[in-house]
Amino acid sequence: MSESKSLIVVGDRVLVLPEEPKDRTSHGLYLPQGIHEKERVQGGVIVKTGPGYPLPEIDAGRDEPWMMSRQIEPKYLPMQAQEGDYAIFLRKAAIEIEFDGKTYLIVPQSAIMVLLRDEKPYHREE
Repeated sequence: MSESKSLIVVGDRVLVLPEEPKDRTSHGLYLPQGIHEKERVQGGVIVKTGPGYPLPEIDAGRDEPWMMSRQIEPKYLPMQAQEGDYAIFLRKAAIEIEFDGKTYLIVPQSAIMVLLRDEKPYHREE
């Protein structure tokens, strides 16, 4: 019997495939000399994101919300970080995990300082 498991990222966290430390990222960003010795920042590609920041349910028409008969789906404020983005984040906020033989970092969005995203160039139709 084969088990199939997947990681589900929760809340405002992102799953990052970390980049090996060097002076220049693979995306062309230069990091200051000595930054790796201090290990304050690190870069990597975002593999998965959580749903975002949970929002409270607001039902102004009900005085007794515990008596509601229907199940309410949770609502989230989406994050800026997206899968495929390259992120530079504060290393001290990251938690290292290993899954399927690969090392990943779980990083809260609040620890991300910069996102680099490939966007299609603006094409104006004439």
